[in-house]
Amino acid sequence: MRVLISGGAGFIGSHLCERFVREGHHVVCVDNFITGSEANIAHLRSKPTFTLIQHDITKPIELPDPIDLILHFASPASPIDYLKLPIQTLKVGSLGTLNALGMAKAKKARFLLASTSEVYGDPQVHPQVETYWGHVNPIGPRGVYDEAKRFAEAMTMAYHRAHGVDTRIVRIFNCFGPRMRADDGRAIPAFITQALRGEPLTAFGDGSQTRSFCYIDDMVDGIVRLTKADHHDPVNIGNPEEYTILQLAQRIIELTKSSSRIAFKPLPQDDPKQRCPDITKARQLVGWQPTVRLEEGLQQTIAWFVQTLYSSSATPQGK
Repeated sequence: MRVLISGGAGFIGSHLCERFVREGHHVVCVDNFITGSEANIAHLRSKPTFTLIQHDITKPIELPDPIDLILHFASPASPIDYLKLPIQTLKVGSLGTLNALGMAKAKKARFLLASTSEVYGDPQVHPQVETYWGHVNPIGPRGVYDEAKRFAEAMTMAYHRAHGVDTRIVRIFNCFGPRMRADDGRAIPAFITQALRGEPLTAFGDGSQTRSFCYIDDMVDGIVRLTKADHHDPVNIGNPEEYTILQLAQRIIELTKSSSRIAFKPLPQDDPKQRCPDITKARQLVGWQPTVRLEEGLQQTIAWFVQTLYSSSATPQGK
């Protein structure tokens, strides 16, 4: 296949590029490097089946060659990014999705939208199942990301219903692994870098809020399986094992053998109290469930950060 991945130089996007190239497909990576990094896909540049196009997907793009599959992953994805880039976040969720869907329609390509567990907001249903409509503050600071993804889902379904585009929607729950940016503001990279530097680990609130963490290899496998499924409604992909932020911080301190302590700061506005996927649909639809336990994934991620932070030829990268 010829596979186009917008946001292909980002954290998840670069791992998807790697997976499809490894499987023998031709990958077209489209990225403007606002939050992605060319270093994430540098090892693919010499591959004859890999093409990089530096382009902002919110602007129209025309490609002469056929495209069989489009994965739309372009977007700032961490709070520190989308709070700093609110307009760009809204534009890539709206105009970027419009352009990607337009290309899917023109090329008669399958289309997969990278959505997010943030569409559930601060949920009143737990664990979150795909039929839950969410509890989102549209005008709060996090609304730029939440509503951009909710709008992108609506547009994806509209293109499927009105134009017959063969679409899929993946709702991604917290994902982690190598190539995350040390400064992207999410809990795992923040805690790991703070622990390695002997700095206090910054937990918001009292640390009792919960998250579920899916290792990147499991996430990519779930996404790839979903591209092959004949199913158009959203599907949760994430790890249903739930941990408090405090438990996560303590485990990272133990694994890094750090002397760091935990420092508490006020909880940000609209920060979800609980976040855990119901993955019944993923299990039934594509036979997927995560296999990498949190500790194993953390060990792999810590090893990557150690190499990255203390290598003279590398710096933290990714999205």
